[in-house]
Amino acid sequence: MPQTVRLAGTVPESVVDGPGFRFVVFAQGCPHRCPGCHNPATHDFEGGFVAVPEDIIAQAKKNPLLKGVTLSGGEPFAQAEGFAEIARLAREAGLDVITYTGYTFEELLKGDIPGAHGLLGFTDILVDGRFEIENKSPLLKFRGSSNQRVLDTAASLAAGKAVTCEF
Repeated sequence: MPQTVRLAGTVPESVVDGPGFRFVVFAQGCPHRCPGCHNPATHDFEGGFVAVPEDIIAQAKKNPLLKGVTLSGGEPFAQAEGFAEIARLAREAGLDVITYTGYTFEELLKGDIPGAHGLLGFTDILVDGRFEIENKSPLLKFRGSSNQRVLDTAASLAAGKAVTCEF
C-alpha cells in the first residue's frame, strides 16, 4: 500500500510561498494553532483529504516553469514521513523544497518528532517558528512574523545549529 498524507489542498502555481513559481502542498492538521494563523482551516487533523506523494509530484512535474515545491500547513512535521516522501520526490524531479513549520529547528533536532530528520534532510530552506501575531509584519519576505527564521537546512544540519540565509 502506498504511503499517504492528509492534505488541506494544493496550489499549482504560487509566487507568495517562496521565490519563483512554486507548487504548494498544505498539510491538514496542526498542533500549534497559533492565534492569528492565516490558515486556521488546516488545524483539524480529521479534515482535508488523503493523497499519495507520487500523485502530488506528478501534478507538479506537469509545469516546467516551477522552481520548487513548498510544504506548508497545517504542520508538515505532524506527518513528517509522508512529507519527506513528497520532498524526496520533488528533489528527484529537480525541484527545490521549502518547508514551513511551527517547530523550531532546535525542537526538530531533539528527535521527539517521528520522521523529522528525514524531512529535514530533503528540505533546502526551512522557515521555522510559530506565527506570533504580536510580531506580525507585512514587510517580511515569505514569512508572517519576525520571530520566524529562514534557515539553510543543509548548513544547519552540518553545523548542528540554526544557520540563517536569505530567500
